[in-house]
Amino acid sequence: MNIEATAARLRAALNRAAHQYYTLDAPELPDAEYDKLFQELQAIEAAHPELRTPDSPTQRVGGAVLAGFRPVRHAVPMLSIRTETDTTPAGAEKFDEQVRNYLASEQRRIGLKANDPRHRAEPLGPVAQAVLAGAPVAYVAEPKFDGLAISLRYENGVLVQAATRGDGETGEDVTQNIRTLRQIPLRLSGDAPPVLEVRGEVYMRRDDFEALNERMRARMAAGDKAAKTFVNPRNAAAGAVRQLDPAIAAERPLSFFAYGLGEVTPPSEGGPDFQSHWQVLQALKSWGFPVSALARQAQGASDLIAFHADVAAERDQLPFDIDGVVYKVDALELQRELGFVSREPRWAVAHKYPAQEQLTTVQAIDVQVGRTGKLTPVAKLAPVFVGGVTVTNATLHNELEARRKDVRVGDTVIVRRAGDVIPEVVSVLPDKRVAGAPEFTMPTHCPVCGSDVVREEGEADHRCTGGLFCAAQRKQALLHFASRRAMDVEGLGEKLVDQLVDGHFIHSLPDLYRLDVATLSSLERMGEKSALNILAALERSKTTTLARFIFALGIRHVGEATAKELARHFGDLDALLAASEDDLLHVPDVGPIVAHSIHRFLAEPHNRQVLADLQAAGVHWPQGPGEPQHAQALAGLTVVITGTLPTLGRDAAKALLEAAGAKVAGSVSKKTSFVVAGADAGSKLAKAQELGVPVLDEAAMLARLQAPAAPAP
Repeated sequence: MNIEATAARLRAALNRAAHQYYTLDAPELPDAEYDKLFQELQAIEAAHPELRTPDSPTQRVGGAVLAGFRPVRHAVPMLSIRTETDTTPAGAEKFDEQVRNYLASEQRRIGLKANDPRHRAEPLGPVAQAVLAGAPVAYVAEPKFDGLAISLRYENGVLVQAATRGDGETGEDVTQNIRTLRQIPLRLSGDAPPVLEVRGEVYMRRDDFEALNERMRARMAAGDKAAKTFVNPRNAAAGAVRQLDPAIAAERPLSFFAYGLGEVTPPSEGGPDFQSHWQVLQALKSWGFPVSALARQAQGASDLIAFHADVAAERDQLPFDIDGVVYKVDALELQRELGFVSREPRWAVAHKYPAQEQLTTVQAIDVQVGRTGKLTPVAKLAPVFVGGVTVTNATLHNELEARRKDVRVGDTVIVRRAGDVIPEVVSVLPDKRVAGAPEFTMPTHCPVCGSDVVREEGEADHRCTGGLFCAAQRKQALLHFASRRAMDVEGLGEKLVDQLVDGHFIHSLPDLYRLDVATLSSLERMGEKSALNILAALERSKTTTLARFIFALGIRHVGEATAKELARHFGDLDALLAASEDDLLHVPDVGPIVAHSIHRFLAEPHNRQVLADLQAAGVHWPQGPGEPQHAQALAGLTVVITGTLPTLGRDAAKALLEAAGAKVAGSVSKKTSFVVAGADAGSKLAKAQELGVPVLDEAAMLARLQAPAAPAP
């Protein structure tokens, strides 16, 4: 392919990628891939200037104005800065050397003859002279935020306009959307000049981004066809700012950092007379704008190198995404001396970090089973270096997400990794798909234990129903079974469970009751006395209640209160095992979802076998018929306990109330029947008084418990 055709191909690819990124907010290429293509085109145009066309991506800054937004002409162009992709310390050294070399070349121009067209008549300023004499260049180093550049115009201290960067000359009026950001002041504090144009970055925090996508996944699972997840925080932030409906923008959790100025009232007309960029940042803070606490002053290349390394060490723990740092010459006088090359300032550079998004291919899609039984599809990838490590696996979250992204074996995909975040497939490049690649579907049986796999109505996740049998859930099942409110096996904590499972001493719950002194004593930090204590605790746990036993099984949606209602209603385990979903719906507080969960769990043959084995091992409880609900004094009532009662502990009072049919809740609402208040009762008592909910002391509560039950309707 000749050089002209190569340039045309690169322009087309970059223009398409820019349209996807800036205009549609649906990027197809990772930043690293875009940068690679951009630099290749830059090199061609530098060597062959005749191939540089007006529509070349190298001649643009951002994207076109989106239809529906009013165009805004920037009084001072919003230009981008050059990117240094050498992620080593050499990148900072190179920038410092370029600054010095340019000043030296300008000094040489002064020495040329006056009739030489290269001659410079005016002398360099004192700051430049000091640098030429050997002084270090003073810089300000800042993080490079991965968001959307915004210009905020204030007149007489009031926000009058907000605009996107656009193509650098003309942006989009997004004032109504920006007004929804609480970090952006609508009126400035301090002595702001009459005209002030603030430049900064709108971004989305990582935790806000994850929470937003979780909400979107929940809406998708509930059937909301308008809901969608977002590719990355930058994509989500840009999409929010560029909404035609400000109400949608207001729903998105956005943040803002200020980092510079555009048009400002000049000093001759009463405006500020800044001497340095650092002064600008301090003024922005005094006017009420958030400025990154990471920004700091630097002297020479060594300080820039140290800053690059320091921020790299913090990068993974930062609450927001950055893809590099920015170095700016601090002295504004020196910035003016350095000027611009093409459309980029000589006095600033973005020094990148290793890319956190890269292209790779999907070699397989496996399904992993988590500690709670959740099934997660995982893409097995051709190894790729991303985010500072070699990545071979990436999560697809769930079937809905995998199908939405339409990830298939053989696909070329963008994979993303940021810090400790599990790598994930961001999107697919459909034009590179292998013909005939099948869609992904979740298996109907657990790949670990073979139990049925179900997805409950309204949920996005599939789960294994073999909770007591499944090896993937073994540790979680054991810990829950032994917990204080379940079987209460004192001493059986996480470290011991890890040793027992990892050492293959326990394969299911009944194996707990087959342990002996010799086995336990052989474990790390477990002497004979400790072993005997564990065995004694296991023996005590065999005598329990049906409610505790049901709760200990770890059935999804079945907490303590529901377990007590089930035990009270059915009276014995056999009756519960024989119950249909319709039978379960007659239990108080058991709705269709809970009934279905209980029925599927108990219908699984593996789980029923574990129950039988536990009983065979000696686990038992008092047998009795189910209690009729009409015999309970507080049936159907909701009670809240607060403060310290005179004679009863909180658990004892709760047990008495529940035995009388009451539901004990943790917060007060209009639906609360009454509140039991003791000494030092706080906000819950105040809330009850505010809502007019009856308040009882311990004595009044005990009297209510002794009162005859209301007749059944």
